[in-house]
Amino acid sequence: MTAVNGVAGVGYRRGRGSDTRALAAGRRIAQIGGMKAYLVGGIVRDTLLNLELGLGVECKDRDWVVVGATPQEMLAAGYRQVGADFPVFLHPETGEEHALARTERRQGRGHRGFVVHAAPDVTLEADLARRDLTINAMAYDEAADRLIDPYGGLADLRGGVLRHVSPAFVEDPLRVLRVARFAARLPEFALADETRVLMAGMAAGGDLAELTPERVWNEIARALGERRPRRFLEVLRDAGALAVVLPEVERLFGVPQPAIHHPEIDTGLHTLMALDAACGLSPDPAVRFAALLHDVGKGVTPTGKLPAHHGHDAAGVPLVETLCERLRVPNRFRDLAVDVCREHVRVHDALRLRPATVLDVLERTRAFRDAAHFDAFLLACQADARGRLGRESDPYPQADLLRRAREAALPVAGAQFVAQGHAAGPRIGELVRQERVRRIRTVMAREV
Repeated sequence: MTAVNGVAGVGYRRGRGSDTRALAAGRRIAQIGGMKAYLVGGIVRDTLLNLELGLGVECKDRDWVVVGATPQEMLAAGYRQVGADFPVFLHPETGEEHALARTERRQGRGHRGFVVHAAPDVTLEADLARRDLTINAMAYDEAADRLIDPYGGLADLRGGVLRHVSPAFVEDPLRVLRVARFAARLPEFALADETRVLMAGMAAGGDLAELTPERVWNEIARALGERRPRRFLEVLRDAGALAVVLPEVERLFGVPQPAIHHPEIDTGLHTLMALDAACGLSPDPAVRFAALLHDVGKGVTPTGKLPAHHGHDAAGVPLVETLCERLRVPNRFRDLAVDVCREHVRVHDALRLRPATVLDVLERTRAFRDAAHFDAFLLACQADARGRLGRESDPYPQADLLRRAREAALPVAGAQFVAQGHAAGPRIGELVRQERVRRIRTVMAREV
């Protein structure tokens, strides 16, 4: 162990693997007086994940923290300032972000309630101390080829542990969601008991209520794109935070379903299994979001009717709409989730439906107007069907039938009937529908 600017550091030789070049690649930064710049954040963490654990994580942005410089010196050296709340600058040649070392002290509520202090006397160790997890609180000295690790991030990375850096963790409630998201990104990692205790205290104390809808949704959407999104939900639930962030989903746990259709019985478990299935079918977060919410109506089934859930599809639609409005969910996610919640039961029964009803489903799910939406819709329904114990690999002929029905009915248009001499008007719509139903009936007859 040696010391770098008063911070404990450990040597990390490039010869250990080609991924170390991800840390050292690129131009050297412009030097200003006594300043020193270090790579920090994701590039350090992800490179070490590849080196130590062989995870194959993509190393993206190279972010730097600068110690010993003032904003005026950065500007004089040609850097372009982009941050107002705290000084962030773009390198004049590489365009990489360079943030002045800073400390943060909470003085109010919300993400703007922090007093930021950025000055030449702020040390690298002090800057790293404000970060959330130890694996995110490491830096790399490119010139000396040295890893700076004052809080044990490398040991936690090697041990597969998500651990907070300091008690200041509790000052930002968004960190509860961030930690859960990292659990989804690194499902092999365990959450440290002491970190779980802090998260539970923040959830119980009402701290999450101060988060804006946009920040909550951003973390949910990012978590849905991670390697195992169900871990996001499991970690939040274990900390008592899921009931605050997604009460509609929390309500599903402990709600029984008929074992003949759902051997896993618990609706919450089925939801997690459907989410897993969606991840296996599509990388699209919108498909995964729809699978997550498809059964929220079962959470409001009267106790006296359990374990049956007749009408849960219709009961769930207003719950999905309310959730999406509360979190300001983008339209693409909302519309897909609503369609899946409303129609998934009929899709499962597609082989037994009347041709006219199949056409109704196609029309309500934009099959003739938005092919991408319709394909995503079918994937989410398939995820629901496979999200059952022992049914994870079942075929789903219903989706194939609906795709063929769409292909058969799509070419039918009003112009062909006008060309046959029919007068424009409501009658044309009736003729289009009749012809589409006829073609769908032919498709369905082939299934018998």
